[in-house]
Amino acid sequence: MAARQLLLDRLTTKMIMTATFSHRLRTLLVVCIATLVVPVCISSARAQTVVVMVNGEPITDYDIEQRSKLDFLSSHKKPTRQDVINELIDEKVEIKEAKKYGVDPSGSNIDQAYGEMAGRMRISADQLTKSLQAQGIRPGTLKSRIRADMVWGSLVRGRYKERLQVGEQDVEKALKAEGGDDTQKADAYEYTMQPLVLIVPKGAPPAALESRQKEAETLRGKVQSCSEAKSYFTSLPNAAVRDPVIKTSSDIPAVLRKVLDDTPIGHLTPPEVTKEGIEMVALCGRKPTTIDSPKKKEIREKMYAQKYQATAKAYLDEIRKAAMIEYRK
Repeated sequence: MAARQLLLDRLTTKMIMTATFSHRLRTLLVVCIATLVVPVCISSARAQTVVVMVNGEPITDYDIEQRSKLDFLSSHKKPTRQDVINELIDEKVEIKEAKKYGVDPSGSNIDQAYGEMAGRMRISADQLTKSLQAQGIRPGTLKSRIRADMVWGSLVRGRYKERLQVGEQDVEKALKAEGGDDTQKADAYEYTMQPLVLIVPKGAPPAALESRQKEAETLRGKVQSCSEAKSYFTSLPNAAVRDPVIKTSSDIPAVLRKVLDDTPIGHLTPPEVTKEGIEMVALCGRKPTTIDSPKKKEIREKMYAQKYQATAKAYLDEIRKAAMIEYRK
């Protein structure tokens, strides 16, 4: 923008100092300057207009515009301008408070979290960036929100660890209020599993995938124990035996729990197509456990979330009252 302005300034100076210019040319230059410079300057000024100062740090119209777009993209609801301003004020206050206690993630930490977010969306970080830019959102806008979420969560959990603990008696009481725990205890198991893969190279024709699916179904009929499963898959070409996995009912989604509960010990689960090929699990063990059942874990997490939200709100209210917040317009 500076180079463009300098060029136009030089043109304007030359127009004034050179008397030989025709009236038509002077008019044309004036029109060009009016149409090019003024909107750019106005747009820039509007974007950088400071709306609020928070502890000496500005929140501009551009910040508000960017966060509004991001919030709309994530919630599909248009936020009010004041809601966005409050959100940005809260984040400025939270980040400053976190720095007091040494909670200040590096740029690489933020980039890693950004990449992990993209991964959960099954896209790359570059693809996420392009997607945001297509919506008129700078990647830095999302990274700013990631930073605030990271530092605030770490600060609240670190400072109020004892207060956030959920008592076992409280969990049991809530569990009984929702129907008792005898049934829940019966539903709590520890599963020992052996993941197995029939590898299908990326880009292989559909016939190759179909062939491996048939091979998987054949193996399901043969395998009667985990040792047999390991032996078969070790001897097969383009097959892999992963490290054993031990999980409890509370760690496994309901759909997968049903599959495991319907699978006899020593047998294979139904084949599933994944990015690696055809995957199955040999169920090596299933035994009752006193570790949280899925329902008990759900109740515990819900109670923790309620404590966290109440504690975080009270903390934010406290530090926001002490913050220097100055509205400029």
